[in-house]
Amino acid sequence: MTTKFHLTTPTPDSNWRSIILFGRNVASYKFALAKALLDLADEQKTQLTLAELAPAFSQNICQHLRISDKQATSRSSRFLDSCRNFNKQEISEDQLVQETVRNGFNNVIDAFHIVNQGEVGFRFFTDDRRNGGGITLTDELLQLRNDFQGSSLGQEVEARWNLVEAAWSLNIGRNLISIEADHDEGSLFVNARRRINITSSRDALNGYQKGRCFYCFDEISVVSRNDRLADVDHFFPWVLKRDGILMDADGVWNLVLACRHCNRGLGGKMARVPTLALVARLNRRNNYLIDSHHPLRETLIRQTGASPVDRRQFLQRKFDDAVRTLVHMWAPQPMAPAEF
Repeated sequence: MTTKFHLTTPTPDSNWRSIILFGRNVASYKFALAKALLDLADEQKTQLTLAELAPAFSQNICQHLRISDKQATSRSSRFLDSCRNFNKQEISEDQLVQETVRNGFNNVIDAFHIVNQGEVGFRFFTDDRRNGGGITLTDELLQLRNDFQGSSLGQEVEARWNLVEAAWSLNIGRNLISIEADHDEGSLFVNARRRINITSSRDALNGYQKGRCFYCFDEISVVSRNDRLADVDHFFPWVLKRDGILMDADGVWNLVLACRHCNRGLGGKMARVPTLALVARLNRRNNYLIDSHHPLRETLIRQTGASPVDRRQFLQRKFDDAVRTLVHMWAPQPMAPAEF
């Protein structure tokens, strides 16, 4: 399923999102490097020494350490200790840069493009360290950052980072009880008993949909005030929860991002039930969530079932209940080829 994610549409943005969503998360360095790459691409910098890359990379880590001290699954890290010392003003920025060059990039540069034991189809930088250099940003990264989808990538990285560090800091990776959405605010919460706001639903889900409306595949955005800002939609209408039919309607399994036309425009879904073809699409999307690393994986398994058969049957039951109650079904007018 992971491979299908970026092979369905083998584009730079699909490959980038595959890295962020499905790459290894033993430490938060991948997210820090991804944010640094995006920022440096904005500055049109291409050839970078490690000393030039280090400030943006290390500052991303330092900022997140102020929020959550646990930024890796290992018990100790000289690099993270240096970032902590910088936050405590025990070392200077120059010393932090020197320590980052020595220890911060040991694994993340090598592993960044690896998903499922192999490299993705596009490289967003080349590694020049063997020739005494640093890295060189590729045309694919520069073009991606300039495309419409590029405006959402930074928020997607931040949302994914927030999810992962929340699971680490709360020590709930495999025992995550629930991640649900607040109906009014569109925010996700870890564990309803503790109500810890971890990220925006839009930012956390957009990558899995490749920046496209779940229903019609038109491009959407997660950037505030953008004309194409996505709606967070309940696939099976929220009215079913109000009427006591679908009490778990706010679960992540039932949340999708939709363009405004599909969600609330003339001829949009409104309180109608999406067709079985769209239910199958939701099942694929949920399997993408499950194939990515915690915390969403365990959440979705708990909500929808441990096996592919269980998950299909779960959604079929929800569909049957919804049709019995709401009667009318709905399908969108496609605006672009299928992306997932």
